[in-house]
Amino acid sequence: MAISPSKAMNGERAVVLLFVFRVLSSLPLSLLPHALSLSLLSLFSLFVEIRADDSLSLFKTRPGASSGIMLGAVTFPTLMLSKLIQLSRAFSLQQVEFGELEHMTMQFWATSACCCGVLIFLSVVMWCAANNKNPHFSCSVWDTKFSLSCVVLYSVVCCMSLATISHTGLNTALKLLWLLCHGFAAVKLIQHLLSTFPCCASIGEALLVTSGLVLYFGDMLACTISKVCRLFISPELVSIRYGIKKSEIGIIIQGVLLGLLIFSAVFKFVICLWEYFWGADNSESSQNKEIGRSLIFFTSLGFIMIAVAPSWMMIVLDFDVHPVLWIFQFVFSEPFKRLSLCIYWLGLIYASVLKFYNISKNSKIERILLRKYYHLLAVSMFLPALIYQPKFLDLAFGAALAVFLVLEIIRVWRIWPLGEFVHQFMSAFTDHRDSDLLIVSHFSLLLGCALPIWMSSGFNDRPLTPFAGILSLGIGDTMASMVGYKYGVLRWSKTGKKTIEGTAAGITSVLAACSVLLPLLASTGYILTQHWFPLLIAVTTSGLLEAYTTQLDNAFIPLVFYSLLCL
Repeated sequence: MAISPSKAMNGERAVVLLFVFRVLSSLPLSLLPHALSLSLLSLFSLFVEIRADDSLSLFKTRPGASSGIMLGAVTFPTLMLSKLIQLSRAFSLQQVEFGELEHMTMQFWATSACCCGVLIFLSVVMWCAANNKNPHFSCSVWDTKFSLSCVVLYSVVCCMSLATISHTGLNTALKLLWLLCHGFAAVKLIQHLLSTFPCCASIGEALLVTSGLVLYFGDMLACTISKVCRLFISPELVSIRYGIKKSEIGIIIQGVLLGLLIFSAVFKFVICLWEYFWGADNSESSQNKEIGRSLIFFTSLGFIMIAVAPSWMMIVLDFDVHPVLWIFQFVFSEPFKRLSLCIYWLGLIYASVLKFYNISKNSKIERILLRKYYHLLAVSMFLPALIYQPKFLDLAFGAALAVFLVLEIIRVWRIWPLGEFVHQFMSAFTDHRDSDLLIVSHFSLLLGCALPIWMSSGFNDRPLTPFAGILSLGIGDTMASMVGYKYGVLRWSKTGKKTIEGTAAGITSVLAACSVLLPLLASTGYILTQHWFPLLIAVTTSGLLEAYTTQLDNAFIPLVFYSLLCL
């Protein structure tokens, strides 16, 4: 299949290749197999994305967005490789144990397996669709050889890498089986997401969410298995090292998310039973049915979040008290600082939401500008807390995510009496990337700020990495949008809306914020190891990605910026 250079390369793909090349150029020789696997994954994803340009109709993706397959496939593996580079520096200085390095290696291969599995699935779907459309269709020899070569070489490199961190052949086989399970789960999950939420995400966005969820809940499952095995088997015989070093806050956040996942399944099952046995009774008024449905919802939610989820938390980590009591003890261990911070947050949220909601209803101001004010609100809320109360902010992000998830469930299922009100309120802040079926903008902003902070827990020798989301979204993206909207003239492409002036303003504003933030961090006790030239490359690359990508930038830009800051 002959592909012209103009079709094979566009701005987004060029920036993604620059991102991958920057990470690969920082690798030590000990991570050479990982570099080879990431290179193969990048080439394979580029190949699949080019083929998918003419096949997007096969998938019910978000209108107006490109497939984003390459960006979605390399983001998490490249991020994990950046973390591996960071931990390798620490291991050489004997600042971390080998177990942490091994754990991150498994995380890298798990994310790679998820993305590789989905790429294989997409290739098969496109090949079958082309074959059904034209019975005489035959995939070119070059296409077949290239796809098989990437998959086979990737598998060989993966086996070699796992063999170096395994003690026995059985240990290696178990790890390979674990990775295959990740790949299979990712394929099933992305199928479910694209069919359940049609036109809500591009393939790249769905792939990012899929790989993240499979990795997160896979880690949770492995943590549980490891803990249970250690209760009955000698620790020396347990090969799974997931979850050995977990903080109480990390376990609580995982437990809450697990509880919400269980709750969704249980509530749907209970409602089906309820409607089967009592739904046929037409004598009962519609209002009473809604009230009964609401009672089942809140009763199930309360039981699972107070009894079931904490039980799991206490299994995987030895809490001295019930996790709910631990949260209260943690908050009141520094009551003045933390309660004052809560009051400050609530005041800002109340004033901002009330003002911007009225403006959005009665004003002709562009919706994009109104949304950027929430990015500035995120800066004013999270930046002081991250500097002076980082652990409390970790917990607060988990609580906010849980509240957002519960509100979205209430909105989607129209749970009385809040469902319709929440739907109308949230609809005032949507844009073209949201739909009535699923509103994701507030999730992407929250997680864009939270993920770099959560991932910076543990060893971190780059002081700016926790600020990656706040800097890139709260400052860089906001300034790029505002300046580009008001003063932008020169566009990056004929079809796009992003301007060179806006991108330049975003990059400059982030660099200016870093020049203020670094001395401030130094005054609070941070040992500064962030150099300006790598920082310039990181800021520029993330700024160019914001300019060229048609994907959900709140999701991708903080992860790319974080990865580059780790180097």
